Amino acid sequence: MKIIPIYQADAFTDRLFGGNPAAVCPLNEWLTAPEMQKIAAENNLAETAFFIPQGRDFELRWFTPELEIDLCGHATLASAHIIFTQLGYQEDVIRFNTLKAGTLTVTRTGELYTLDFPSRVPEPCEIPAGLLAALGGPQPVEALRSRDYMLVYETENQIRALNPDFNALSKIEALGIIVTAPGENSDFVSRFFAPTAGINEDPVTGSAHCNLIPYWAARLGKNELYAFQVSARLGELWCELRGDRVLMSGKGVTYLKGEIYI
Repeated sequence: MKIIPIYQADAFTDRLFGGNPAAVCPLNEWLTAPEMQKIAAENNLAETAFFIPQGRDFELRWFTPELEIDLCGHATLASAHIIFTQLGYQEDVIRFNTLKAGTLTVTRTGELYTLDFPSRVPEPCEIPAGLLAALGGPQPVEALRSRDYMLVYETENQIRALNPDFNALSKIEALGIIVTAPGENSDFVSRFFAPTAGINEDPVTGSAHCNLIPYWAARLGKNELYAFQVSARLGELWCELRGDRVLMSGKGVTYLKGEIYI
């Protein structure tokens, strides 16, 4: 029998039951990919992160209930939060080495964690057939794509009012759909839908901000930005564009600690 430690933390929030929950499993050596996928499906959270020590660094992988993904912000923040607060890590910077996103760092400053991620500048694109009908809202003012489709709307209220048909949305060939607009009390707001990955709506999405930060930095003419992801749980991010990298800062709260028996 294998006994796997498991933690759950809420990321991009300073309050329990806010932000985005992620499961975190510290390992001494890798489980098989099918084992990790089954654990992620059993957890039924947007992401479960697994990491192993690699010298003074860590190797990191992320799984949704349906598949392994290339980049995840909130589960990276949650992993760093657990390493710092539960595993006795003494330094202020953690380096995570990943298969598809390269090296990611998380710096701790007091209670704030700053993620250094790659910028993914979205490019203008045609809106695929069925997407607007699936979202059910007004006509966006702009459509772009990097890994995910990104639709830009006029107002925060339009973003909050969207009530997607997730079955129809799951037929769009993309990992995720980002919707965004100028914020009333922030530089911009967003929501993120990914039913093809087993996540109807993700509460706070770091990887989406790899697209959002360069777009809004260019549009607003400034590199430091304050953002809300206006899901039901609400996420708060302090953002910065720094060349071909983006910085995203937020807080984390531990929810649980346990063991998995395999």
